[in-house]
Amino acid sequence: MRKTMAGKSQAGGERIEHPFDPLFNEYSRVLILGSFPSVRSREQNFYYGHPRNRFWKVMATILNCPQPQTVEAKRALILEHHLALWDSVAECEISGSSDSSIRGVRPNDLSIILKKCDIRRIYCNGRKSYDIYRRYIEERTGREAVLLPSTSPANARCGTEELINRWSVITKDLQSQK
Repeated sequence: MRKTMAGKSQAGGERIEHPFDPLFNEYSRVLILGSFPSVRSREQNFYYGHPRNRFWKVMATILNCPQPQTVEAKRALILEHHLALWDSVAECEISGSSDSSIRGVRPNDLSIILKKCDIRRIYCNGRKSYDIYRRYIEERTGREAVLLPSTSPANARCGTEELINRWSVITKDLQSQK
């Protein structure tokens, strides 16, 4: 698929580079990878920006803290709990926010995070992130990732309570690392 002058590929998607940096610090121990930022996330220049994405509700619940409302509060929640956020995809062709439209993937180089902090577990938020991690990244890192159900509103099969239950494994990892 070739990129046209307007940034559109011949398949109808846009070729886009990931617009913002990973979120982590030297205390991060668990990395959560999405696939690629949604249109709303790209507009906000921060992770999980769609108001119906359940990521922030799930994280606040499993970490037993108030649901963050601002980018600053979301950033603080992640860092205070020794987490890191990024996405599997550095650049791709995508139509809107649809994971199923992602093509022409250039994966992110996780060494940026893995060299600076002691990441002990990697989780993928949804099947697309996991599949991209397995195909392009796992061999480079030598680490397996754990698939968690997507918090996206497109994942109608999984209710919020089930997401909270399945994602609570993260807190067990954080507690065992203290």
